[in-house]
Amino acid sequence: MIKVEFAAGDARWDVYEAPLKQAFAKLNLDVDLRLGHAPQDVEYIVYAPGSYLQDFTPFTNAKAVLNLWAGVERIVGNETLTMPLCRMVDPGLSTAMVEWVSGHTLRYHLEIDRCLATQNRWDPYVPPLAKDRPVTILGLGELGQSCAKALAALGFPVTGWSRSERDVPGVTCRFGEDGMHAALSNAEIVVLLLPDTPATRDLLNAQTLLHLPKGARILNPGRGPLIDDNALLAALDNGQIGHATLDVFRVEPLPQGHPYWTHPNVTVTPHIAAETRPSTAAEVVAENIRRGEAGVEFIYQVDRDKGY
Repeated sequence: MIKVEFAAGDARWDVYEAPLKQAFAKLNLDVDLRLGHAPQDVEYIVYAPGSYLQDFTPFTNAKAVLNLWAGVERIVGNETLTMPLCRMVDPGLSTAMVEWVSGHTLRYHLEIDRCLATQNRWDPYVPPLAKDRPVTILGLGELGQSCAKALAALGFPVTGWSRSERDVPGVTCRFGEDGMHAALSNAEIVVLLLPDTPATRDLLNAQTLLHLPKGARILNPGRGPLIDDNALLAALDNGQIGHATLDVFRVEPLPQGHPYWTHPNVTVTPHIAAETRPSTAAEVVAENIRRGEAGVEFIYQVDRDKGY
């Protein structure tokens, strides 16, 4: 029997126990899933940031840590974690992210905020067609590619940027420092979908924000530290950035006194863009355990050097 430790928190246990057991049964995996195995008996660890488990040293026979979140920045640097670490790429999470990004891109494109602000007067305007509204997505991982393809299907000219070279059909792909400047230079809407790593922190800062056309709009459902908050606020105040819709922040919940709450050109959403769905995430966990038992490569294994 495969011993799996659920180290993602007591509250999540109530939500994940049944879906995980169903996913294990579907793959004919004989699993003893519980909270509180003897550490030396554990073969796989189902994990979420904020877990009680911070010292992996006693888990001498563990074959992998299977994270329930897409982001691994709060665990990847743990020096006691010597076994493989796999991030979550959940089909339900991807669908939710595509819906959030598409919805807010269309909100900006159709100037819906302008309609809401002028409900007491007749103020006609004609937005451009999607083909005339360039969108750039910073980050071409699983989520970035899904969003890029969805926006391209709606008719937007989409440019995607990544640290290393990528090829996404229907999307203009840029990479590296020079590529980022090119990706930003004509972007009327920018979507941030990068991981939080030392190389991506404050990627949008006082200098890079100037590469954007004046009045560009920003969507950040990725990670809070991707943006230099002070630089963004200054750019919003001087009109370099027209509006920002932010779903993630350096500190969450966003403190009540933070300037984002009251800035007229900021929309705050409370980290709702994409949430792991237990039913579909459980299938990803089960598949990785099946792979581990079969001796084949895990899916979504984290590159420790890159941090994702």
